[in-house]
Amino acid sequence: EGRDAAGKGGVIKRITESLNPRICRITALGTPTEKERGQWYFQRYADHLPAAGEMVLFDRSWYNRAGVERVMEFCTEDEYWDFLRSCPSFETMLIRSGIILIKYWFSVSDLEQERRFKQRIEDPTRRWKISSMDVESRTKWVEYSKAKDEMFAYTDTKQSPWFVVEADDKRRARLNCIAHLLSMIPYED
Repeated sequence: EGRDAAGKGGVIKRITESLNPRICRITALGTPTEKERGQWYFQRYADHLPAAGEMVLFDRSWYNRAGVERVMEFCTEDEYWDFLRSCPSFETMLIRSGIILIKYWFSVSDLEQERRFKQRIEDPTRRWKISSMDVESRTKWVEYSKAKDEMFAYTDTKQSPWFVVEADDKRRARLNCIAHLLSMIPYED
């Protein structure tokens, strides 16, 4: 998770580029369908959870509810608060079932995000990376900051902590995240 243009997708790409796609996959869910809107909120994510020996990297996860949906008013107040109350229990169930859950927040400064957005707008090869919602989100820096702080207050638990990746320097962010990820997962050569 993290701010727009914080480099989340680039880190995911670097993690997965050398891994077997049968074992490691990326999940990036789109806008929920009408049916999915009528389901238990976590249900659409549960279908994508890993089996033993697999790795799933969520490019935006269930935390969309506490960030984008909250700030852009895509969910109700009741849905938002139900999410914050339910999320730690959901994650505890995942961990008890044997899933290693690691949560990263990619933090980028206001100035750096602005620079990256301008770069995307000016460079035709990057223009596809920017949407009208991205542009609107730039006007809501403070609201996103408050949403992140509130999300951390409820979901940064001892059992399932958030790890913050300082992402103003993309290369360092990628290396730091990958090194940390490797330190968190027991593996053999």
